[in-house]
Amino acid sequence: MLRRPRRNRKTEVIRSQARETNVGVENLIYPLFVVDGQNHKSEVKSLPGQFRMSLDHLLNEVEECMNLGVMCFDLFPAVEESLKDQMGTYGYSKDNFYLKYIKQVKSRFPEAMIMTDVAMDPYSSDGHDGVVRDGKIVNDETLDVLAKMTLAQAEAGADIIGPSDMMDGRVEYIRNELDYNGYTDVSIMSYTAKYASAFYGPFRDALDSAPKFGDKKSYQMDPANKREALVEAELDYMEGADYLMVKPALCYLDVIHMLKEEYPIPIAAYNVSGEYAMLKAAAQNGWIEYDRAMPEMLLSIKRAGADVILTYFAKEFAELNKA
Repeated sequence: MLRRPRRNRKTEVIRSQARETNVGVENLIYPLFVVDGQNHKSEVKSLPGQFRMSLDHLLNEVEECMNLGVMCFDLFPAVEESLKDQMGTYGYSKDNFYLKYIKQVKSRFPEAMIMTDVAMDPYSSDGHDGVVRDGKIVNDETLDVLAKMTLAQAEAGADIIGPSDMMDGRVEYIRNELDYNGYTDVSIMSYTAKYASAFYGPFRDALDSAPKFGDKKSYQMDPANKREALVEAELDYMEGADYLMVKPALCYLDVIHMLKEEYPIPIAAYNVSGEYAMLKAAAQNGWIEYDRAMPEMLLSIKRAGADVILTYFAKEFAELNKA
């Protein structure tokens, strides 16, 4: 045989030379859950190793991660029910602890990149990503609320805005709001193809943000649809998105690959809470070798075409690679 592929696999040195895809900490964004108060750190039961943290613990966590090379963080607020209302006004209130935390992190660690979440569900008494009228999530009225949230987060120091609501036209609306107010350097990572997935359960546990009625299928995408992602991507791209995100990651690797082939801007993927929880549970039961399976999972997402991966594995991956 003249062609023997195994020759390029015979040693680790040769395998590393032939390796097509690599994942580094520079590709990762670490989602973190924050709560108001002091000296608070409680583990999310359905997300082993992930915590709800007050500012003091958050600052320590960010510093530890940065020492490992993880430099980008996506903050998600767990808000008390008493602060929620139908219009999500706490989302842009001057008293919002989330906004204060962003300022504190950026003040302490100016080199850290902070991504924020723009959607109404953490602040809505209805638990939906948009304004509810007569049992329906109304699109255009929601955009004004999202713009107010976006501006408040930009003023607090956010580097990347992450609209996760899936309302039509929201990227252009908040891009215009940012530019009009002088925040032309603030990036938008749009949740472009966010599917109505069964893999979000542990995240909703962490934030207590499940919808109070119905589901999110009238605005999040049908898991059966692939070509529809191109419609969403074209709109977000033309409206000024700087990144296009696919969420979840593992069941939608084909969508990640498709967007990577079609668009000349970075493609992000959210390795969501349910994907993390499955691997953790299997490892805890001794059914899988965690230190091999976790990097392989991230590698598959990168190989599909993701330039950026939001993942709860970020810190552990960095520790594993530092060892």
